[in-house]
Amino acid sequence: MAIIAKNTGQKRELVPQGNYVARCYQMIEIGTVKEEYKGVPKEHQKVRIGWEFPLELRVFDEAKGEQPLVISNKYTVSMGDKANLRKVLESWRGKAFTEEEAKAFDITKLLGVPCFLNVIHKTSEDGSKTYANIASVTPLPKGIECPPQVNPMFVLSYDEFDYKKFMDLPDFIKEEMEVTPEFKLATTTSDAPHDEPPHLTGKDEKESDLPF
Repeated sequence: MAIIAKNTGQKRELVPQGNYVARCYQMIEIGTVKEEYKGVPKEHQKVRIGWEFPLELRVFDEAKGEQPLVISNKYTVSMGDKANLRKVLESWRGKAFTEEEAKAFDITKLLGVPCFLNVIHKTSEDGSKTYANIASVTPLPKGIECPPQVNPMFVLSYDEFDYKKFMDLPDFIKEEMEVTPEFKLATTTSDAPHDEPPHLTGKDEKESDLPF
């Protein structure tokens, strides 16, 4: 009797270049990541934000039927003047933050919010891989509506860590999380204290209740 192990996984389609109606459906706290900038080691808290394209449906799994193409990007959780996250949010909402507003912004408020995404392709340095990158996030053009959300809302943070959700993530995101101290703490103790976290809040100093 033979027991055959098969690779049934299918590669996700690379999102083609272009402009898309999109909706934010995913928020994943990556944790503290060590990086190097101009030879200086730094640590930054990272979050991965994901969008679906409800007008771009594909069949990846016959059992699940049509599903939307998705894309995500990783950001430093900061609302500083030069922070990429702040630039994206200002572009998305169509106006700049005041300094008071930028003191704290709960980015989970982005979940369910529609937008217009511009996607471009970039090639790795060795030319072996092509990646779909988000060039810009802007408000929906006047007269254009975003269809209802297709994927269920997905939020994963360390203050309420769900290991099952973690295991459902693509391998590259799991690898990003596994090297962080937050992940190691979350998976070695179940009763570790968690203060009101800055995890998914881009902030300078204190909290705010600014709506998006």
